[in-house]
Amino acid sequence: AGRWRLLGVALVAVMAAISQTGGGPYDNAAKVGGLVVVFAINAGAAGAFTWFGWISKEQKQRRVEVISQLTAANGKLEATLRENAALHEQLLEQARSAGISQERQRMSREIHDTIAQGLTGIITQLQAAEQAAGDRVTESRHLTAAIELARESLSEARRSVQAMRPEALETARLPDAVKDVADRWSVLHGVPVAVTTTGAARAMRPEIEVALLRTAQEALANVAKHAGASRVGLTLSYMEDLVTLDVRDDGVGFAPATNGNGGHATHGAGPAGAHQSVAEGGFGLAAMRQRVEGVAGTLEIESEPRSGTAISATVPAIPPAGGS
Repeated sequence: AGRWRLLGVALVAVMAAISQTGGGPYDNAAKVGGLVVVFAINAGAAGAFTWFGWISKEQKQRRVEVISQLTAANGKLEATLRENAALHEQLLEQARSAGISQERQRMSREIHDTIAQGLTGIITQLQAAEQAAGDRVTESRHLTAAIELARESLSEARRSVQAMRPEALETARLPDAVKDVADRWSVLHGVPVAVTTTGAARAMRPEIEVALLRTAQEALANVAKHAGASRVGLTLSYMEDLVTLDVRDDGVGFAPATNGNGGHATHGAGPAGAHQSVAEGGFGLAAMRQRVEGVAGTLEIESEPRSGTAISATVPAIPPAGGS
């Protein structure tokens, strides 16, 4: 197309030049020179107009193509935005559902760790007071313990509803809080507890400390309910990147069920002493496991009949925000 256009320009310029110079004859150098000059002027002018016309046409075609591409891109963008809006709404719904589920799990664990355990302790103390009827001193001691448990349970239940840290961690470091829980449990149940801390104790994120403290409480509660132990040992080990809580008792033990991967089952056997159903306290093991795994930790259980039970909770040693 470009060649034919140039040929057309040249023919028009020649014809115009011949017409403008009188049509010949071109029998001397002056006439030929004049024809060449007029042809060059005509060819330059016609070529310029033709060139600008061609450029204008090309630009117009490019604009049409760009507009067409933009229109298609806008259509795809609108479709993508609609799809993203639908996905965003779906993600929001999933987040709401996940949040509700997580809050239900949290409340279930907190109710188990506070109200359920507190009520169990109160019932135990009231039964002991009833059995000690006639012995004013013993009866009074058990009633006082029941009242104190009721107050503590009420306080912890309120803190759980408000998603606050356990009171023991508000006033003490984790090793001291674990020892305080163990000492009070020992006095309540008459079973000696040895608490040991190894490594350099340091502050960790609140959720990690809560998980370890609640694990210690649940393990001790299961010892009291199932193990029939004469002594218990708690060890809190601080390592470079991990913190481990080990709870061992010399109770009746049990034969843990195993899952398909050779690990201990999470249902059907208690971590500190005997087989149990969910209704009888099996939720305690599930709650412990959920708490520990909820902070990227692991929970291991070892036990044999008449050889006691050991649980080990290992969590990452993550310092609190702003800590080192």
